[in-house]
Amino acid sequence: MYKTIKEHCNELVTQFDKISEDRKKILHQISRYIQEKLDQNLPARLIYVCTHNSRRSHFGQIWSAAAADYYAIPNVFTYSGGTETTAFNQNAIEALRASGFIITVEEDGANPKYAVHFGEGRSTVCYSKRYNDEANPESGFAAIMTCSDAEDNCPFIPGVELRIATTYDDPKAFDGTLEQKAKYLERSNQIALESLYVFSKIHSRYSS
Repeated sequence: MYKTIKEHCNELVTQFDKISEDRKKILHQISRYIQEKLDQNLPARLIYVCTHNSRRSHFGQIWSAAAADYYAIPNVFTYSGGTETTAFNQNAIEALRASGFIITVEEDGANPKYAVHFGEGRSTVCYSKRYNDEANPESGFAAIMTCSDAEDNCPFIPGVELRIATTYDDPKAFDGTLEQKAKYLERSNQIALESLYVFSKIHSRYSS
């Protein structure tokens, strides 16, 4: 893991007390799902879902991959999708770069495909897509709904084993304002904190 990201994670893991007890109960369900998969020597597949697959769902995909790496938890695969296709938002990309991720364009166009690197040989591919895109698993996964709109308007996801809502406020509301940069970082850090908490619950058994 890149030094800047690891140092950021080191700081965040001291802040688990900022997560409410009600919120922790929701996050524990994701931890249990991952634990059960690992106990069966099966891959734990997580799809983060938000309407446009442009901001919060990508934060989820990326930070959960980084959190699994931080705690040396193997066989975890993260994805994202939406109910519509747009593009990975540039403000979200800049917030991730500010945390130490190296993000490169793999395929250009109206909906570019990015490689998001969090360490040497450690990366995940991000671009806007529907939750049932061929790049995502068709069965045997958990769907983590990161916005209330996707939760309300995506009533059935084929192949899902666990569907759970971890909704977050949309930083899009601050686009073009003086608070834009701060709010995107705030949302990225919130999702990072909760992703680290999820994987901290299975750290002791699977750390190297």
